Order: sequence, then C-alpha cells, then structure tokens
Amino acid sequence: MGVRGCLRAVSSYSSPQVVVVRNGHLGTAYRALQLLVLLYFTGYVFIIQKGYQEREMGPESSIITKVKGVTQSPSKVWDVGEYVAPPEGGSTFSILTRVDISPAQAMETCPEGRAVANATCSSDQDCVPRDTDTSGHGERTGRCVPQAGGTGKSCEVLAWCPVDGDSISESLAEMASQFTVLIKNNIHFPRFGFSKGNIQASESGYLKSCMFNTTSALYCPIFKLGFLVEQAGEDFAELAEKGGVIGVIISWNCNLDLPDAECNPHYSFRRLDPKGALASQGYNYRFAKYYNWNGTRSRVLIKAYGIRVDVIVHGQAGKFSLIPTIITLATALTSVGLGSFVCDWILLCCMDKEQRYSSRKFEQVSPGCSPSAHYQGHTSGTRAGNCCCCGTAWEPNPPPYSPSQITTGWRGMSPRQDPAAGWPSAHQVLQHEGHQLLLQGFYQRHFNRVRVILRLTVGAHPAGQH
Repeated sequence: MGVRGCLRAVSSYSSPQVVVVRNGHLGTAYRALQLLVLLYFTGYVFIIQKGYQEREMGPESSIITKVKGVTQSPSKVWDVGEYVAPPEGGSTFSILTRVDISPAQAMETCPEGRAVANATCSSDQDCVPRDTDTSGHGERTGRCVPQAGGTGKSCEVLAWCPVDGDSISESLAEMASQFTVLIKNNIHFPRFGFSKGNIQASESGYLKSCMFNTTSALYCPIFKLGFLVEQAGEDFAELAEKGGVIGVIISWNCNLDLPDAECNPHYSFRRLDPKGALASQGYNYRFAKYYNWNGTRSRVLIKAYGIRVDVIVHGQAGKFSLIPTIITLATALTSVGLGSFVCDWILLCCMDKEQRYSSRKFEQVSPGCSPSAHYQGHTSGTRAGNCCCCGTAWEPNPPPYSPSQITTGWRGMSPRQDPAAGWPSAHQVLQHEGHQLLLQGFYQRHFNRVRVILRLTVGAHPAGQH
C-alpha cells in the first residue's frame, strides 16, 4: 500500500448500512441474542447486583467482647479473670479449655532437657560456655553433668529448673460450653454518613435476660461458647482437648434506598485453622505465674489449650446514583449490538457464498454525491450542467447516439479512456401505443471508472428538448 493508499484509508469514514436479510434462522438467532442480553442486564445487573447504585465497600468498625462464666478443674475453680486472654475484650480472644501445669521452677543451674538436640555430652569439651540453643531452655555453663535419673550426661544450663519436670494436665471443659460471649459491634459508612450497631435494646436490662436467636433476638449478640462451636460444625469436646480457632463473621449488606430497619447484621460461623493438619495441630500457647517461696522467686509454667475466637466484620452499602445508572444503561444498550455483530459474522463467513450480502454491506461513495447529482443540469436537454463529483460538462442538445452505441462503447472502453471525446451522452425518442417514450443515455465518470446511465421517461416530451 503506497502513500496515496494510506492517506485514502486514513481519510475515509465507515458508516453502518442497514441491509434487511430475509432469513428465518438468522432472524431467530438475532432476536435470541438480544433477549439474552436484555435478561442479563435486567435480571442480574440491575436487580441482583443493583447496578444503579453507588457503593462503598468495607465499613469502619469497632468490636468489644466480654466473656462470663465460671468453671472448675480437679485442683481449683476458674473464673473469667483466669481463663480469658487477653482481658481487654478485643476482636480476638481465647478461652482456656485445658492446661498442662509444670512443677514449681526456680532460676538456677540444671541439666539440659533430654529432648534438646546436641544436649548430650561425654565431657566438658562438648559444652561451649555461654552458648544457647533455640530449642533449649537456657544458657550453657560449659559443664557436662549427669542427667536427672542417672541415664546419661548432658550440658548444664542456667534456666528455670527443673526443665523436664512432669506436668499435670487439667481440663476446664466441664462448664466451658456454657460460657456466654457478648460481641458488640458498631459500623459506619462515611461516604453515606450511615451508622448502626448490632444492639438495639428497648430497655436497660434487655441484655441480662436475652440470648441470640436469628429470628426472635437478632439484636441480642450474646452467644454461648458451645453454640459458636456447634454452628461452626465442630465437636466441642474434641476442640476443647486440642484447641482451635473459630471465626464469627458479621456481614452488613445495606441497601440505603430502603429504610434503616432493613439494614441488619448477618452472622456466620466457621473454623479458621486447618482441622486435619498433621503438624502443629490445634491451638495452644504458654504463660507463667510467678510467686516468692521462702525468699526465692519461683514460677509455674502453664501450657494452655483453648478456643480462640476471631470476630471479622465486613460489608457494603449502596444507594441510588445517577452516574452508575447512566453507565450501566449505556453498557446495556451497547451490548445489545452484540447480536448484530455475531449475525454479521455468521452471514459473511458462513452463509454469503456468492458475496451478495457483502456487495451490499460494503460500498464506497464520495461525499456530497447522489445518483441524481451526476446528471444535474441534463434533465431538460437544453440546459448545460456539471457533475458535482467529477466536474464533467453536460452538453445541451447532444448528438443522437442510440442506446446500443452507448452500451457497445461502454463495454469496449478502457476504464482510463476519456469518453468525452466520443460519446458524452445520447437520447432517443420512441412512440409506443400513442405514448411518447424518451430514452436518455449519458455517462458518468467516478474516479477511474466510467458508468452509463439509461433513463426512460413515459409521457409527452416537450418540443425542442430532444
């Protein structure tokens, strides 16, 4: 493609042309595609997704939790100040259900534990002074000493001793399932200035006598711990033995075109940690309680198993807005044209074997020209005129060429031959059953092509004009 072809392609404009195709199958496919697009935008985009609304995702949220209840183990009674951690009452807290309590420990030197790697030794040279091990219990002194029970030797460490004392396991699960958990949540959508909470009490003592129920007490967010575990699909006794993480998900999906009473919290519960994990299964952590015994600072190390509760809040709010409505409508109207594109592709690629459709679909014309404009000024035969596209002059009273001469001259002429020198136009007057017939023939040059136009006029032809 040369420079002229490039310039012609850049300066051209394509306008859609309507071509009516009488084909039942194609017409049915076209209407079916239009119907599918309309159903998609009407049913899914507008009704389900509410494409006419402006949306805000992720509300600002605050969470306050409070646990109540008393339980007991074989050695003592546990209240909320001992089995809940942390005590602040945030969005994440844990409730102890089983503890392994070590014997009393004091800060002194003792043999390293048998389960620690590289702890065994045969002489002091095997123990590097002031060395520490990430899996060990303290700092090595550099001495190799007998282990407790006389079964071998290990490096001595400065630590809370004894490090391998047998611990005592106690369960707190007897009454733990009856613990009550208050989850207070408030959300705010700053774009719309909308705020709401999950507590709507008609009287001050409402929370003292209610318990959560999806239908009758939705705005009483007090749950029993056993209810949370059950709703998550877990067995309470098994979960209390090994520990685990339960998620309480609060969803706020608010349609602000409706009254505020229609914006309600939705609760769901599920276990968040992997249940069938082979390594590090469950949930546990360690903490210590310190005291003085005969002037010596001592401690008790506790390995705690429990149920951790994570409160997660998410949601969205929507309200009618003109801009998303216009955008959605424009997208829908544009998508309706998908049917025309698909049917055109089928027609051009699969059905248009003789190129009858493509010859009518794609046409090249020059701007400002019409079929009548090419022979403007030549309708009377006495008045001269010019073609608006090619500028060819029409001669008044042209010489009487017959239609056969015009046709013959057209078929034998080269596209680049200038026809003005031989046969600019012709006309012939005929008589048929008392009517006068005027057969006019004249040429039209369009770019590098020459066309012959024949026009037959029925009626009396004015004298002197043929």
